Amino acid sequence: MKYELIKDVLDLVAQFEIEKPNNKSVDDFKKWISASCNENIKQVEPYWEGKENGRSAESVINTLLVHLNRYAKNYSKSAIFNSNFSTQEDFIYLITLKAFGEMSKMELIKKNVHEKTTGMQIINRLIANDWIEQYDSIIDRRSKLIKITQKGLDDLEKQMSRIRIATQVVAGDLDNNEKMQLIHLLNKLNNFHLNIYEKNIDTENLLNEVLKTKNNA
Repeated sequence: MKYELIKDVLDLVAQFEIEKPNNKSVDDFKKWISASCNENIKQVEPYWEGKENGRSAESVINTLLVHLNRYAKNYSKSAIFNSNFSTQEDFIYLITLKAFGEMSKMELIKKNVHEKTTGMQIINRLIANDWIEQYDSIIDRRSKLIKITQKGLDDLEKQMSRIRIATQVVAGDLDNNEKMQLIHLLNKLNNFHLNIYEKNIDTENLLNEVLKTKNNA
């Protein structure tokens, strides 16, 4: 019987215990092995249009995100075709209220990363269609809260099967591992930009402030 493999495994366990003295479980060991393997895999840089002419990776990322947003909007338009909804923002705002419950108008607007003017137009449209209602806050009578109505729930439910299809189509032909990788990267990007968005920086100084944040990251 050959013991070389067993010796190699024991050497790995010993190295693991040195590098991760507080991690003792088998799952921790497997994660450490996986991370070590990934570090040794050389990332193959993809080709993109214009690369040979000096087009940057940042330019490609920006363009692809814009294009993906437009594709998603087209699918959303198809999902609400011949329905009572006029835009995808209508049902996105309703889904947000259904998921998170009552909130202030500005909370709803910020959750959907809109400017105040745009968000108020959407909210007023939802109120006019009796999809949401507003009322005085019990805690602070000076402020108002909004929530989805039964009519809003009913009309949303009528379209949910098509909305779910549109949502699934956006993910294209990615397998589960690719979806998880993409979620990780998009969350990282979103967290970076959300931190800036929540500072409410005026348009004139926005780019300068973003550069400071990026350089300090």
